[in-house]
Order: sequence, then structure tokens, then C-alpha cells
Amino acid sequence: MYKVVFMRHGESIWNKENKFTGWTDVDLSDVGKIEAVNAGLKLKENKFMFDIAYTSVLKRAIKTLWKLLDVMDLTWIPIIKNWKLNERHYGNLQGMNKKETEIKYGKEQVKIWRRSYETIPIKLKEENYKYLKDDIKYKEIPDISLPLAESLKDTVSRVVPYWNEEIVKQIKNNKKVIIVAHGNSLRALVKYIDSISDSDIVNVNIPTAIPVVYEFDDKMSVLNRYYL
Repeated sequence: MYKVVFMRHGESIWNKENKFTGWTDVDLSDVGKIEAVNAGLKLKENKFMFDIAYTSVLKRAIKTLWKLLDVMDLTWIPIIKNWKLNERHYGNLQGMNKKETEIKYGKEQVKIWRRSYETIPIKLKEENYKYLKDDIKYKEIPDISLPLAESLKDTVSRVVPYWNEEIVKQIKNNKKVIIVAHGNSLRALVKYIDSISDSDIVNVNIPTAIPVVYEFDDKMSVLNRYYL
């Protein structure tokens, strides 16, 4: 049996301000820092150990992982950062307050942008897209792979292959793995792992900084899942 821990980052500054964040690289809030430490304490209390950690290239996930591993005295393990674990790209909604967006576009439309499986939000404006292309974090990525905006379906298309081609390989080599990522990149992964339908995934939410443990058999079928 294999055990893998998944966790969303702690509360970010823009989570606190109720803004669409996406690929905008905002930091953790003070609450988020405490959440990360508490998650590490919970994992340590339950005697979890890790050989390798995966995260996105966004600082709110990276810093959550750092704080968690520090509490567990595991700062020495390899940390693999990859943009394919980034949050879903919210396009031109990024930086907008969610309540104000509902007033401007209507509550139902915003719900569709946030929760539906295939709908893509308003795409990034050209000047903002140029900023993304110039970001050193993405310099090795072909322009065609950098999104103007993403649906959850698009997020699944980049997260799941990375899971199958990179992370599962480590799991099957008996590495104890933790993945600290984002609400929607983890929703994408959970949708795939748990075979959740396109309609049912609308109701799935990943809370901040609460570890969820998945237990898999030798064929990577789910045996059990639970939050700590």
C-alpha cells in the first residue's frame, strides 16, 4: 500500500481579501503562515515522514511547504517545483474582488466561471500576458503552453499527465510523497483519482492547509482517503 499526502497552501493575502488569485504570485497571510505550521504539527503528531515533496512555482504553496517541513525537521528532503501544479489561471479575473465581480457580471455567471468544469473565464489582456511571458519562472516554457485563462478541464490537462509521468513513478519506487499545491490544481487531481464526474466536481472544495491522506493499492487504485 502507498500513502500520499495532498494539501492546499495556507490562506494567502488575496484569499483573505476575497480576490481571484490564479497565477498571481501573492504571499501567505499571517493566518496562512500559522495554518502551515499547524499542518506540519498535525503530520508530525501522526508520525508521517516524507522522502520527496512536490509543489508549484507560486510562493504561497512553496512557503507553506517550507513551514510544514521545518516543523517536521524535514527541510533536507528534495523539493520539486513545477508550474504544472500551479493554480488554475483565472485570466483577466485575477486581482478582482469576487463580490465586486458578482455585482459587475452577475452571481450566476461568476459561479459558472469559478465552479463549472469547461467554462473559461475572461482571458488575460495582452499587456498582462506579456508580463507573464517575461516572468523568469516561466522562461523555459513555450509561449503556446502559457495560458490566457483556464477552465478546470484545462487544469486537469496539465496536472494529470504530470501526476502520471512524474509523481506516480516516485510513489511506485516507494518514496513517501507530499504534494502542496492549490485549490484547483488539487481539485483537478482529485477529480481524476476519484473518478468524479464533470457535474459533481462543481461541489468539491479543497480547504486551506488541511492534509488529506490517500491510500493506494499497487495499481494506484484508491483504498482509502481521509483528512487529518
